[in-house]
Amino acid sequence: MKLKLNEMATILNAPIQNKADVFITNTTFDSRQATQNSLFVPLVADNDGHNYIASAKKNGASVALWQADHPDVPTDIPVIIVPDTLAAYQQLANYYLNQVNPKVVAVSGSNGKTTTKDFIAAIGQKKYRTVKTPANFNNEIGVPQTILSMPNDTELLVIEIGMDHPGDLDFLSKLVEPDIALLTMIGEAHIEFFKTRARIADGKMEIINGLKKNSHLVFNGDEPLLNERVAQHATLNYDSFGLTNSNDLFASEIEMTPLQASFVTNQSTQRFTIPLTGKYNVANALAAISVGHLLNITDEQIATALLDAPITENRTEWLVGNFGGKILSDVYNSNPTAAKEVLNFFAEVPTTGHRFAVIGDMLQLGEASAALHASVADSLDPDKIQRVYLVGEEIAPLEDVLRDIYPAGSVKRYAIDDQETLLKDLLNDLSANDMIMLKGSHGVHLENIVKQMTTN
Repeated sequence: MKLKLNEMATILNAPIQNKADVFITNTTFDSRQATQNSLFVPLVADNDGHNYIASAKKNGASVALWQADHPDVPTDIPVIIVPDTLAAYQQLANYYLNQVNPKVVAVSGSNGKTTTKDFIAAIGQKKYRTVKTPANFNNEIGVPQTILSMPNDTELLVIEIGMDHPGDLDFLSKLVEPDIALLTMIGEAHIEFFKTRARIADGKMEIINGLKKNSHLVFNGDEPLLNERVAQHATLNYDSFGLTNSNDLFASEIEMTPLQASFVTNQSTQRFTIPLTGKYNVANALAAISVGHLLNITDEQIATALLDAPITENRTEWLVGNFGGKILSDVYNSNPTAAKEVLNFFAEVPTTGHRFAVIGDMLQLGEASAALHASVADSLDPDKIQRVYLVGEEIAPLEDVLRDIYPAGSVKRYAIDDQETLLKDLLNDLSANDMIMLKGSHGVHLENIVKQMTTN
């Protein structure tokens, strides 16, 4: 991007102090990442960004926003005075998005949105200059950052948008104005704030609120809650995908190994192979294929893209452990639906040794937390997964259920801050013929265990 100071002030309808003939080519809300020609956006949070204006300037920032209710406006850098720095940041992002005018694919869902985003971006690159959301920059801060970071010749923007509360997707959808909106599935993530899965589905359907005219919704037709809500929109253009043959696009002849999955669809004879395993990842690939078709990309191009798709780390990732056996790392985040899917898959992976599972707290489940944690027992069988290591306090109800199912000593639970003991026990119990799966919410930080079990 390239915007002059006066142009930005006009976009924001805001006054400038310390005027200068400068322009910006990038934006940042982290003063440490400011460079020459940066716009520094001091966000108001527990650690107020306004306190770091000197650091931003030292690192090269040329211009800063400044929230009007903050005193001591700096005099040594051009500043644009705005009522709210975050709102101004978002306004600039929407302006720049409309200037570049790429096709926009917005991806959301309780599970699988990051993997699906990765698949779509890989497919899109076969025909378009494509930019995707880095990591999981999917909230009210990360979305504008992604937009403002894209080159001005971008043709396709694949953007992940998340929600924590009702109204989040309404706002983000209207900010990005998708040509294609995609919903991967409805799980229990954020049920603390939504109370029921039905309300989560209502929140996810907000993604259509910003759709451009004649745009398209792609959704998981295996989810009754989504089918019900889509049916209420008579003028909505949509396609469904899923693992059952009631969908517009579905998979058959599914073959899986520990490292990949392959399948065909009802719409062609092309066989698709993805560098991930598990039927839930087949569903993610189907979602991406549906989007690829809407972007007029051929099945042959889609198949090549899926096979080579770079996948964000810590999502159903097989690693070699320093104990000699295999590790299935899926520790970025978790909810009961996702945990059950991974456990069901892991229980069927062939091994000459034993299977171990480390399961961490699943956060933001609210009043339903105890019952939802306990329900994961449905996917744990001592004949298939011989030992279970639980991490956290929220997960205690699962421990109670498993102690009636598993032999004594086969189920252990640890405090989140006692990973040292967990690691010691794991390395003591594991042998080179064994395999272990780890799954938990990001706040449990099981990635630390993965790192220590893969470092020689």
